[in-house]
Amino acid sequence: MLVSLARSMALALVLVALAGCSVSRVTEIEFEEEPADKLYNEGLVLMDAGDYRTAMVKFEEVDRLHPHTDFGRRSKVMMAFANYSRGQYPEAVNAAKRFITLHPRDPDAAYAQYIIASSYYKQIPDVTRDQDGTQKAMAAFEELIEKYPESEYVDEARRKLAVAQDQIAGKEMEVGRYYLERDENLAAINRFRVVVEKYQRTRHVEEALFRLTESYYTLGLTEEAQTAAAVLGHNFPDSRWYRDAHTLLESGGFAPSETKSSWISRAFAGFKLL
Repeated sequence: MLVSLARSMALALVLVALAGCSVSRVTEIEFEEEPADKLYNEGLVLMDAGDYRTAMVKFEEVDRLHPHTDFGRRSKVMMAFANYSRGQYPEAVNAAKRFITLHPRDPDAAYAQYIIASSYYKQIPDVTRDQDGTQKAMAAFEELIEKYPESEYVDEARRKLAVAQDQIAGKEMEVGRYYLERDENLAAINRFRVVVEKYQRTRHVEEALFRLTESYYTLGLTEEAQTAAAVLGHNFPDSRWYRDAHTLLESGGFAPSETKSSWISRAFAGFKLL
């Protein structure tokens, strides 16, 4: 009886040992670290094939297993780009910001900043909606231009910045027209003033100057109305908005005439068409 029990216990110990060995081997296989270059290159191949989701997994593995290697550093940027490419813009912004925080002087920091700005740019809403995203895109592009002036992304940043500025100016014009329709001329003037002072190179500035002429004329502030029309005619002589401004003033016996002390004149001091 005792011998039989001993044999049973011995057999159980052997089985436990074998099971432990088996688990140990499985665990070793499951958690074996793959080389950083292999994972990174696999991610690149997947991205080239358009499989950004799986590529993300590869880059995340590089970042997790080899964070302090050159491949680990580059994988952080590629995670931002992969997220951007699949339309996951908030995730792209977060990944790019993390890279810049960890590697602010890295040559790829400019690219990370470009991803941030472009992610916001992709989310610019219709002009009728809140423009918080547009403001963020503008700020991010301006930061890229200021911090990395020699970057290859600067020219594209300037082009996209101009589009974002035009969007903001368009929003200001929309709100200004809304106030004009309700005879709230002072509120309208404040909106058109923003366009004239901050967004002179957008396509909306000519109309903004005409609307200022119109609003000031309605309020009886003829000197400001004349100045707005004169500045419009000086800078955009062929504009249809200038013709309308001239006609409006002429109907009341006035003509465009610039008062140099006006804020409108100061806003356009040194202005030249590109």
